[in-house]
Amino acid sequence: MADTDTTSEGGGSVHGVPVTAERLGLEGPRGRVFQGISLDAGPGGLIAVDGPSGSGRTCLLLTLTGRMRATEGTATVGEFRLPKQPAAVRRISAVANVAGVTDLEPALTVGEHLRERALLQRRFGDSLRDLARPRSERTTRTARRVDDALAAAGLDPAALPKGPRTAVRDLERIEALRLSVALALVGEPRLLAVDDVDLKLSAAERSEAGALLASIAAAGTTVLAVCGEPPAGAVVVRTGTVGDERTGLPEGPGTGEETGDALATTGRA
Repeated sequence: MADTDTTSEGGGSVHGVPVTAERLGLEGPRGRVFQGISLDAGPGGLIAVDGPSGSGRTCLLLTLTGRMRATEGTATVGEFRLPKQPAAVRRISAVANVAGVTDLEPALTVGEHLRERALLQRRFGDSLRDLARPRSERTTRTARRVDDALAAAGLDPAALPKGPRTAVRDLERIEALRLSVALALVGEPRLLAVDDVDLKLSAAERSEAGALLASIAAAGTTVLAVCGEPPAGAVVVRTGTVGDERTGLPEGPGTGEETGDALATTGRA
């Protein structure tokens, strides 16, 4: 698959990255969280992580974005290797909808979340060259990034019940998912990882979520998503399947305790 170069309104471009893994595994204090994961996806691809709850899906997502450290096997994200270069992978990736990592604050409004994300992007997310530009220019550029991210996520704050003043607790699940994705896209990541994409969604909303992921990938960003129902055309990676040669788990899926312990042990960025 050829590399993808998509130019945004803000003058930037999105280059998806290829993602590969060979016998990737993670072991926590209580045992293996996942193991034997192999995949090969091109830049701008859509990768769906499928498997039973507690089988290490979230940990695999965090491992492939450099936020957890694999204990066996190797992976590459673009030109960077895991587990040797996690910081470099974190710089080119973003995560969304991950419980305990990217939680939205229920009492804050959509507008407040967007303003906070824009402020963080201006202060910490831009390159040194960007930081040297006039403040007004950086503010305008960040505003364009926010607008582009909202458009990519399919979320129009003005169409919400109270507009941008709508509190997160009043959002529908699909709207909260779109907001989390939009916040992650503000940094123009080359790899976007989204957890529990279709959790507790209706059939129609699952279709919406799948279309959302496909559209982001089609625009150039490589997408890695934990899905109960992998979208059509996705590269599917399965965790925790008994007897599956790719996972090699002889005694069934890992437990939620193992996943939690591994997360506590390896830490998260």
